[in-house]
Amino acid sequence: MFDHISPASFRLTNARIVTGDRVLQGSVSVEQGLIAELREGPADGIDCAGAYLTPGVVDIHTDHVETHVFPRASVMWDFLNALMAHDMVVIGAGTTTVFDSLSVGASMKRPERREILGPLVEALEQGVARGLFRAEHFLHMRCEISDPDTMALVDANIGRPITRLASIMDHTPGDRQSLDVDHWTERMAREMKLGTEEMAERREELFARSARVGAQVRAHVVAAAGARRLPLMTHDDRTLAHVEQSHAEGIAVSEFPCTVEAAERARALGQIIVAGAPNYLRGGSQSGNVAVAELMAAGLVDVLASDYVPRSPIDAAFAIAEDPALPQDLPQMIAMVSRAPARLAGLTDRGEIAPGQRADLLRIHRHDGRNHIAAVWRGGQRVL
Repeated sequence: MFDHISPASFRLTNARIVTGDRVLQGSVSVEQGLIAELREGPADGIDCAGAYLTPGVVDIHTDHVETHVFPRASVMWDFLNALMAHDMVVIGAGTTTVFDSLSVGASMKRPERREILGPLVEALEQGVARGLFRAEHFLHMRCEISDPDTMALVDANIGRPITRLASIMDHTPGDRQSLDVDHWTERMAREMKLGTEEMAERREELFARSARVGAQVRAHVVAAAGARRLPLMTHDDRTLAHVEQSHAEGIAVSEFPCTVEAAERARALGQIIVAGAPNYLRGGSQSGNVAVAELMAAGLVDVLASDYVPRSPIDAAFAIAEDPALPQDLPQMIAMVSRAPARLAGLTDRGEIAPGQRADLLRIHRHDGRNHIAAVWRGGQRVL
């Protein structure tokens, strides 16, 4: 039971410690689960053999839970077992704090999301209460505004203590993430195993539904998050109008902007910009939108999230720091996957290697441009 073991006191030595502004060759002392001291040079303790020591990743957006809940298209797995399997992947990716991004409502695929949300969140709460997870788990509510059922689902779950983030999404094609309607229709037909004609009919039903309820659902989500003072993110903004709307609603975070134009306007209005780490690692967007490398070059990214590949934040952080075409160094990149997302979510006790911070730590050996995560500590307790 990982949440019920008293954290130890120890020192990690002979490490390349990635702090907020430099890489320090030395040691980190941990006392009662907190970072007590950083010291340059040699010291007694656990020898890290020159490995990097970084803060644990704080991942504010991962869709990976569904990979385990639905291991095949026709199979739904036991929720708590699925979450424990997800947790093992997350901690193996170096993520010590994860915001499980569950769909609230449905646009087209998996309408059963409406029925399973409550039981899935209850299983998540059960796993947390019983100390079954190695990482610390919170809930990120991904609110689909094209679904009228989203309002009731938001009301039923937004008050849970585990709920810490919300985002507004509209997966209706032709406006945000999927600009090419014909391509979206063909792709969805393949994924849902439907004929093109039937898929086109369902698409038109989605268009009509979104036009009918979208504004009302969006306003409901904004009001509910505001009443709870819950950080709220706008998702897949493409145009200046999208950004202006979210800013007028008081939304402070732009998650996965689809264009440079949208990201530039978000920056001008003071919004925090979240980008997907897989976009950089695969060389561009899988949806044909702006490349994260382009946003990074323009200084238009504050936070990297895993989106759909749990391992991607820590790998992207090192890869971008080593990319000669980009200006960011390793301390800046590690901050984008640790301190910056933690502060976005209102967590001030973690995300950097500094005295008084929680000892969420990764020991990383770097070989041939790849990361080997050899050990993970959460709150001073070794969990991997």
